[in-house]
Parts: sequence; C-alpha cells; structure tokens
Amino acid sequence: MTLPSRLSPRLSRRRLTLAAAVTGAIALGGGLTAVVVQADGNPAAAATAPAVAVEVATVTSQDIVDWQSYSGRLQAVDQVEIRPQVSGPITAVHFKDGSLVRKGDVLFTLDPRPYAAAVEQARAELAAAEAQATYASAMLARSQRLVNDHAISRRDFEEQQRAASEGSAHVLAAKAALLSAQINLGYTRITAPVTGRVSRAEVTVGNVVSPATAQALTTVVSVAQIYASFEVDEATFLKYINPARSGQGAQAPVFLGLANEDGYPRAGRVSSVDNHIDASSGTIRVRATFENRDGLLLPGLYARIRLGGNAPHAAVLIDEKAIGTDQDKRFVLVVDDKNRTAYREVKLGSVHDGLRVIESGLKAGERIVVNGLQRVRPGDAVTPEAAAAPRQVAAH
Repeated sequence: MTLPSRLSPRLSRRRLTLAAAVTGAIALGGGLTAVVVQADGNPAAAATAPAVAVEVATVTSQDIVDWQSYSGRLQAVDQVEIRPQVSGPITAVHFKDGSLVRKGDVLFTLDPRPYAAAVEQARAELAAAEAQATYASAMLARSQRLVNDHAISRRDFEEQQRAASEGSAHVLAAKAALLSAQINLGYTRITAPVTGRVSRAEVTVGNVVSPATAQALTTVVSVAQIYASFEVDEATFLKYINPARSGQGAQAPVFLGLANEDGYPRAGRVSSVDNHIDASSGTIRVRATFENRDGLLLPGLYARIRLGGNAPHAAVLIDEKAIGTDQDKRFVLVVDDKNRTAYREVKLGSVHDGLRVIESGLKAGERIVVNGLQRVRPGDAVTPEAAAAPRQVAAH
C-alpha cells in the first residue's frame, strides 16, 4: 500500500526522531544522564537526583592527655601467713572468719602452762646466779684486803677473781634464759602482725601445732591500700614512666576500674617499676598503689588500668560512627561548603572519653558525615542535619 505523498514528509520526520532517540539511549546506556524526547522533538536533561539527608558534625579540637589501657591483678600490700612459733595445743580461736582485725589483736591461744613454768624456772635460776655472783664479789673484796697484807697467796687471790667473773657470766646467761622463756610464753598468744582482713581458721581448737606444721593457721591481708600490677609496653615505659623515674618528668597519672564499674573511677600512683624489660614480651612490670577506703578492692581481683601521659596536648576528636573502613584504610566523608561529600583517609589514634583521636587527615572546623555514611558516596549532594553530641565516657 502506497501512502499519500502529502503524508510522507511528516512520517519521515517522526521516524528520524525515534531513531535518534533509540540511538542516544543505546550510546548512553549505563550512564547517569537520560534524554527525554519532547513532543516537538527537542531533547531535555532529566531532573537531578534529590540530595540525601545525613547527620553532620563539626570536627572539634581539645587538649587531652594520652591514655593507655592495660589489664592487671590486685595484690595486697601486706599479706601474712600466720604460723606458730612454739609447739602446743590450740586452746582458743579469737576471731570470726573473714573479719577485720587490728595489728596486735589476739588470733589464737596455745596452752601457756608449760611455757609459764619455764619462765618461773628461768627466773629461779637467775636468782641463784645473782646470789652466787654477789657471794663471789664479796669474797673477791675480802681477798683484795688480804693480799695487800700478804695474808694469802697471789694464786688464791686470782682464784677469787675468776670466781667473781664466772658469777657475773652466770647472771648474764640466766637473764638470757629468762628472756627466752618469756618470749616463748608470749608466742602462745598468736597476734595479728598487720591490720587487715583475716581468713578462716585452718586449724581449730584442740589441735596440736608446732613450728614444723606445714599448714598455716590462717592468713591476714591489709586492706587500707592495695597494689595493682600490670605489664607496660616498652614504648609507654620510655615515653612516660622512665622520665618520671629519672626526675625529668611528672608522675604519670594512673586510674583503676573494676570489672563491674564504668570508666576508671579510682585514682592511684605508680609506686614501683621492675628492674628489667622482659625480652620475650617487650614489657616491664609496673605496680601502682590505690586507696581502698570502701574495702571493695580484694587481692586477686581483675582490674582495668589506665595510664596517662604527663602533658596535655591539642588533638582532633570525632565520633566513632563517622569512621568508615575501606579494606585496610579508615576514612571519613567530608562535607564541603556546597554540601557535597568528599573521601578523606584518616589515621586513627587512641580513644579518649568515648571519642576517637584522629592523628592525621582532618582538622578542626571541617564537617563530616556522622549518620548516613552508608547512604552516600563521595561526590554526592547531601542535605546536612546537625548530629546530636556523642555520649562521652568519663575516664575517671
């Protein structure tokens, strides 16, 4: 069928327009721009994709102290095993298991009668020695007068001198024996050598004990202060602890938190540092002292330790939620003054009060995406909304 000649030009123009549209769509396939063919045959750019709403925060800078976290164990400042110094049966236990005792409180009593008798015997021997020494001294004075008058020989006089010296020596020996007997009698009252908390009585009334007894009667640990021991890496030792030990820097602050406590609420001080670095681990043992006024710190408890540098310095801090991971890199999306995002690689530092320290890659005053990082890509237009301030975790 042949079309009328007057319609052929119009149909031809439509065919050409459709062919051009199809060709343009194929050429731009996979691209981001679409072509719209209007009724009059003129192409127009499609509408730009709408900006994504994201939460944005401004990067801040503040003076902070560098902190390093470690794990440690609590140790008693004084921990004493109570053992008998003399033999005998236990006649009384004077404490309740787990109670607080003061230095000098009686914990156990051994049968004192044999040792009291030994004291009396030693006292009698001392009296006899003193009487003998007094008699020898009187005889020596008499011999001195006689030898001056040539009434006795020189040999007899020297014999009296020897007897007087022996009498004085016997007195000294008798006094020592009496003191030893009194000490042994005192050992029948076993007292607490330090103030602290006593354990249970491992040996009860009626049992005979002796210095050779393998098992301790009980233990006492001090509670007013407590040690926390932990291993510090070599870099931290050289940077913070060693300068303080040599007098070239201030004492590094140290804080402690128990497993059920938030943060590090207990302040202490570094009290001792070991005398060598462990070559196998590259660490050195450090011990800090903490007050234990509430009595909650017990030897053997796990402790979280935070050790700080001695000089505050300016640092850039951001919320952890703003940090993305790109294989082995860390990055943030920076929002420019035209509200478009840009990729920025950053180097992470330590965590400070719940915020991450950025060592390089950002500066204070820049804006970054905090919430919505997964919905945008570098170069996208965004609608920024102010992000809520991050919740900070107190260091102590």
